[in-house]
Amino acid sequence: QVQLVESGGGLVQAGGSLRLSCAASRMTFSRSAIGWYRQAPGKQREMVAGISNGGTTNYDDSVKGRFTISRDNAKNTAYLQMNGLKPEDTAVYYCNAHGRFLGKEYDYWGQGTQVTVSS
Repeated sequence: QVQLVESGGGLVQAGGSLRLSCAASRMTFSRSAIGWYRQAPGKQREMVAGISNGGTTNYDDSVKGRFTISRDNAKNTAYLQMNGLKPEDTAVYYCNAHGRFLGKEYDYWGQGTQVTVSS
């Protein structure tokens, strides 16, 4: 059974930093595109950052220059370094892995990790 497990969330003051991790198991991690999403209370889930299987990154405008997505295929782990955190970054952060393997598409989600930024 495929697993994506996020960790690294917590409570931090505005201006602080957190590093989220997404550990994958039982899947072809290196072939997968990875995305970090977040969902604040009462709002829809939105994509924050993504990284392709080739390492190309993209970011939502709201986090550009503050967040950095990366991956370590040897460790089957993706990261989201978050600097300069703002109260509006408060949300549950989810890791997503998707791709295509043996002609079949796949799309997996982690359980989420809470990030709370106090003002």
